Amino acid sequence: MTATFIVPDMTCGHCEKTVRGALGEALPNAAVTIDLSVHRVTVEGDAAKAEEAIREAGYTPQPVAA
Repeated sequence: MTATFIVPDMTCGHCEKTVRGALGEALPNAAVTIDLSVHRVTVEGDAAKAEEAIREAGYTPQPVAA
């Protein structure tokens, strides 16, 4: 399952690293793609876990409809 989020408050390389780290802890084997220029995060895996991990890292993910 692929989950895509817009994370408007992910604005810099440090933010990207934080989000990537949080997702790596929550979903260790998931493929994560981040396009910082459009604030898009795509995760292969459990969407609910991914969203929770991003929120716990201090960001506001907005799910994108498939």
